[in-house]
Amino acid sequence: MTIREKKFRKLEARLKSLGSALVAFSGGVDSTLLLKVATGVLGEKVLAVTASSATLPPEELKQARRIARLIGARHRVIRTRELSDPFFRRNPADRCYYCKGELFRRLKSLAAAQGLQGVVDGSNADDLSDYRPGSRAKKEAGVVSPLQEAGLTKKEIRAISREMGLPTWDKPALACLASRVPYGSPITDKRLRRIAAAERLVRERFGIKGNLRVRDLGDEARIEVDKKEIRLISASAGLKKLGYKRVTVDRRGYRTGSLNEKIKRLNENLREWHANGRE
Repeated sequence: MTIREKKFRKLEARLKSLGSALVAFSGGVDSTLLLKVATGVLGEKVLAVTASSATLPPEELKQARRIARLIGARHRVIRTRELSDPFFRRNPADRCYYCKGELFRRLKSLAAAQGLQGVVDGSNADDLSDYRPGSRAKKEAGVVSPLQEAGLTKKEIRAISREMGLPTWDKPALACLASRVPYGSPITDKRLRRIAAAERLVRERFGIKGNLRVRDLGDEARIEVDKKEIRLISASAGLKKLGYKRVTVDRRGYRTGSLNEKIKRLNENLREWHANGRE
């Protein structure tokens, strides 16, 4: 048995131990595999729940509905309202804590009402190496991350998904629209709608198949795509009609959590500072 097969068996065992579960389901690579395996192990004792809000592109909700039907899982959509939270709107570095806090509270309440024993999410082993303030909310709510506990990485999850015939195996990474806004810059419904429109325009106009982010820097839009697709994009990209005065293409290409880079450097400097015995 390979290491990956052992991890998969561990995943199945963990889900079975729960008895029943509510799956936080975005329709992305990770949560789709989680829902598929959970449904296989627990059957009707699984409920997939997708949170619809201003931070979720409309097309992602449609895909989540379609994938849940494909898997044969029970599925429910709830409405979350992150923008009603002033802390979230201010967009601090721990923005995700407030968003996930509301989401997990809603999911825990729904799970209890449905008689389901656990709430599970699609966090994977790679997430442990990134800045993830939402993890604190997850811990406080007692949400379980079976993929992460099994030690499954994104690469392994994609490989297993492909073997199982899941259409999401090569789906680009998914993140909420608020992740395109630099920390400290206010988040508004208008801004999120503009980001969604900008990404839809770029993807359709240039035929982008891989990862895509339009970072909203106020008057400037910075486009990030996988390096192999940079050549497809012109600098203007037609985004000025959405209100951007300046449009740039990041020649370094798409990077997961690129707006977290300053925070990562700060944390590294702090660790080095304390390692040297300084106060």
